[in-house]
Amino acid sequence: MLDREQVRKVARLACLELSEEEEIAFTSQLGDILEYFEQLSELDTENVKPTSRAIDVSNVTRPDELQVFGDREAILKSAPDREDDFFKVPKILNEN
Repeated sequence: MLDREQVRKVARLACLELSEEEEIAFTSQLGDILEYFEQLSELDTENVKPTSRAIDVSNVTRPDELQVFGDREAILKSAPDREDDFFKVPKILNEN
């Protein structure tokens, strides 16, 4: 059984500040979730193949093909900021 001290510890590790009411609610809710996992652990999964999804799903993708766009100036005009023939973007990486 999960107690409030364990909920406080998890909240502290996750850098969360919980009110007393939230601690009480989460203690009950997380306890219910853990009980459900205990029920699941009782199932015989010996002959069940591991999967990442319950149903078979595949992505519909197209080949990545290079296509030349003839009007370079039209593309550059749509940029919020540019320098000569280049898009100008804010610096996001440190020098270090």
